[in-house]
Amino acid sequence: MRSHVELIQEQDYVWHAAELTGGEGRASERRLSVDEEDGSSSLRIDFHTDWGRGPGIHHANTEYHVIEGSMTYGGRRIGKGGYVYAPRGVPADAITFSAGTRILHYREYGDAGFDPVDSVRAPAWPDAREEVIVIDTEAMKWDAVPVDGPMPGLFIKYLHIDPLTGFYTRLVHSQEGWTEHRLAHHPCYEEAYTLQGHMDGNFGRMGVGSYFFRPARIKHGHFTTPEGGTTWLLRSDGELINWYTQNEWIRWGGEAVNYGPGGGPMRWSMSSHDIGRDAPLRSDRDRADFQASVDFQRRQGGPDIDLVPHGTGVDKSLIALAKALDITNLQSGHGPGGSSEHDHDHDHDHDHEPVTADWGADPRALEHPTERTDEHRHNVGKGRPWKEGQPIPVPIPSTLPVRSRSIGRWSGEGM
Repeated sequence: MRSHVELIQEQDYVWHAAELTGGEGRASERRLSVDEEDGSSSLRIDFHTDWGRGPGIHHANTEYHVIEGSMTYGGRRIGKGGYVYAPRGVPADAITFSAGTRILHYREYGDAGFDPVDSVRAPAWPDAREEVIVIDTEAMKWDAVPVDGPMPGLFIKYLHIDPLTGFYTRLVHSQEGWTEHRLAHHPCYEEAYTLQGHMDGNFGRMGVGSYFFRPARIKHGHFTTPEGGTTWLLRSDGELINWYTQNEWIRWGGEAVNYGPGGGPMRWSMSSHDIGRDAPLRSDRDRADFQASVDFQRRQGGPDIDLVPHGTGVDKSLIALAKALDITNLQSGHGPGGSSEHDHDHDHDHDHEPVTADWGADPRALEHPTERTDEHRHNVGKGRPWKEGQPIPVPIPSTLPVRSRSIGRWSGEGM
């Protein structure tokens, strides 16, 4: 399982000698994210000299995408936007990169192993499937995303879709003004690298070279697209189904043992509402875009509620806690409306039933009945196939610190 990586700038990663088995030339890589269990990796590679290797079989489903420079596959030269998908176990043709070329390189469900073969007519592995894909993405047309919402202006270029697993790679472009006013979580992982422009999200600004890897169910959102729009290369290991949350709140706290005033104990508590209390996290332009997104969603007949930006209005966590206290008092028989009439100044041995607060849906009721019984039961954020009509699992809040050496501290709206 890959670790959660939340919005890191690629220049904050160190360089390593590129792990490109069997090639000739010199290259360096930045390891955006790595799965040390199965070898899956997402890499940014720079070629310092011409580099190449002959035909061979990759040990992982392998992708190459040219950011700058040129790539030649099987004698076909492609510049910026060149894309090659080489399935695991399938003979791939010779590939070369010119000096100065910069690429995104992905390996999925396998390591960097590469077995040279005489030609692409060599036998494939017995369990191999799919075929090599070679695309000049610059020559492709943008397709509007099939389902409008929450706003028009989102476009896509499909590069590869695995017909068996639903794993897919695509280029996504959002026009200026495209906005998502809700948080979303998905049954699959999602990762993206920003190729052009920038977008403002609940974890900060995603500019060129920013990257994230979110395991399944990590909630994220509150996106706005400023002038010029933005483009990413985006990958998911299954169908990207959107489950939405709005006006979210989180409250956390604890008992300080040795770091209160004077080093003594102290009780403290904070909520996500506090993050935007002193200074608005969003500009007036962002808030106007959010409201336009709400209005569009309602015109489409979709479910929605009034939007309350963080730091404005009443702190919803306090309302929830007040309701919980009311329920506790009622269930325990004490406090306003309680039926207990005896004095608590004396010892007594009667028992009360365990007190539980009604928060609405029990999150445990939203899990798949057998979701935690497979080999990935220890990975809460591991994606599971989902079909219409099955329970929808609740999101996992992200508490990752978001900080960049290159651009300073980023925001943390929405957790």
